[in-house]
Amino acid sequence: MLSPPKRWIREQPLSSITSCVRRVICSRRHSLWILLILLVVCISIQTFVARQARNDKLTGLPHLRFTVTQQNPFPTLQNVLDGLQSETALAVKQELTLQTERNTDIHHQNEEYGKPSNYIISRYVDTTINLATPSQMEAGTLSFGKLLQPKHGNKLSPGPPGSLVLHSTRKGKEKKLLNTSSSPSLFKAYIRNEHTKATCQPKSHIVFLKTHKTASSTILNILYRYGESRNLTFALPLNKHSQLFYPFSFASHFVEGVSSRSMREFHIMCNHMRFRKSEVSKVMPLDTFYFSILRHPVAMMESIFIYYKSIPAFHKAHSLDDFLDNSWQNYNSSVPNNHYAHNILAFDFGFDNNVRTETEDLEQRASLAIAAIEQDFQLILISEYFDESMVLLKHALCWSLNDVVSFKLNSRSEQTRHPLLLNTAEKIKKWNALDWMIYLHFNTTFWHKVDSLVGQEQMKREVSQLRELQAKLANICLKDGGAVDPSQIKDAELKPFQYGAAVIQGYNLNPYMDRQTKTNCQRLITPELQYTDRLYTQQFPELAAKHRQVTRMVAPQHQRSDRARLMGRVWMREANRRQIIRHKILNIKNQKTSPSA
Repeated sequence: MLSPPKRWIREQPLSSITSCVRRVICSRRHSLWILLILLVVCISIQTFVARQARNDKLTGLPHLRFTVTQQNPFPTLQNVLDGLQSETALAVKQELTLQTERNTDIHHQNEEYGKPSNYIISRYVDTTINLATPSQMEAGTLSFGKLLQPKHGNKLSPGPPGSLVLHSTRKGKEKKLLNTSSSPSLFKAYIRNEHTKATCQPKSHIVFLKTHKTASSTILNILYRYGESRNLTFALPLNKHSQLFYPFSFASHFVEGVSSRSMREFHIMCNHMRFRKSEVSKVMPLDTFYFSILRHPVAMMESIFIYYKSIPAFHKAHSLDDFLDNSWQNYNSSVPNNHYAHNILAFDFGFDNNVRTETEDLEQRASLAIAAIEQDFQLILISEYFDESMVLLKHALCWSLNDVVSFKLNSRSEQTRHPLLLNTAEKIKKWNALDWMIYLHFNTTFWHKVDSLVGQEQMKREVSQLRELQAKLANICLKDGGAVDPSQIKDAELKPFQYGAAVIQGYNLNPYMDRQTKTNCQRLITPELQYTDRLYTQQFPELAAKHRQVTRMVAPQHQRSDRARLMGRVWMREANRRQIIRHKILNIKNQKTSPSA
């Protein structure tokens, strides 16, 4: 029979070490000392953590370090999620550095995706590229270890979901990067969203150079809506004008509130002007974002000829071809408003537009103009890619898709659009050679911006989202689902200004909307002149009241003068009629008297 184990009793002999430990544990005094020491350690750790967090807020986000091994050349999505979720809560504006251990040659095992491309890193990591500072993104210079920079024009090869296929043909040697642990599109979307939330602050100091016949009225409406909804201040034309005294070169005193110093700060300047940076900078803050939009000179010339048909240069021409064949005979640069007919883009940017194609220094002038535009403007959009331009603008300004959604404004009816022959297009390129060179350059840089700021895949997704949003708003806001001719517009306040031979279309509001929805929809379709007038009244109520009083006093005088003119015309017609009758009577009398003679 087994005996039970002996219990631990005090009388049992112990070793000296065990006895000492028991005395320490059992003693109340020593226990208090232990608790006190632990408390001091906890307080020290908490103080250290708090001080470290405060330093991070002051100096920016600590550099996130992604260690890339040879087995996995890219950071996994989970690693990025963990790092960003723990770090991006702080306000950050510093560049992220990426430490990589570069893998030499990585080969895809499926030859189906073996198409060459020079994107070795960036089309997958261009989301990581966007984690750099805005200045670096604009310049296209990024510092993240020894990664190669992408070359423009190459595209990501298609690959299955959850994988990435990248290729390089450098030195005739095909290189491929493959196999991420998660979907590239999900990776891109998440990184860009986190970057936007963490580092991108919406810009509110903006200058938009509104060029002619380039869809600029639509962008003006976008800026008006953004500023009005946020109580921003507009640099509006003096004395309730619709333009900043165009075509004169801009001067700071053209802006209402500058000379009187009634406005301390201006946020947005976007009305028509002939650009002059030295004067604009007197009105706008130093951190102002400058951008503009261009249109293909051939399509723009066709639109200008219809819209400004009444200017002296176009007045005698029966068609656009007729004008181009006799351009230097019809065009006189000293005659007012003739600048619309020749290199109008260059003129709007402040350059001399009277440049002949045969001019020896044409290329030098174009290069100087391009360099000046690149120095003064952070972004140049392209009208032919309007939706892509709006997505690019959204990223550049750190706005949302809701901020850049729009309906076309100041757009012509299809009935007044005329297709051009190839021969006519070539004539236009020669006549507006300076505009053509400027357009070619910035059409190229536009796609560089797309690659560096957004990426092709992200651009496609956001353009699709923008168009879906526009379609939803059209169903909600518009009675007829789209633009209509001015004769069909019910509300006179929503009728766009008609000029020249063009028929400018507008919109009708859906009557079945609540008040807030109607207000938002009405802002989307309000024409330029009416919107400018309303903002002026909101921003300068006292001056607007004085203008209304002057208008009321002048209106009766105009009416009286109009009546006098009308009566004068009637009297002249009656006098001419009587004179004709007298001549006829005299002729009859002469005919009667001549036979008798």
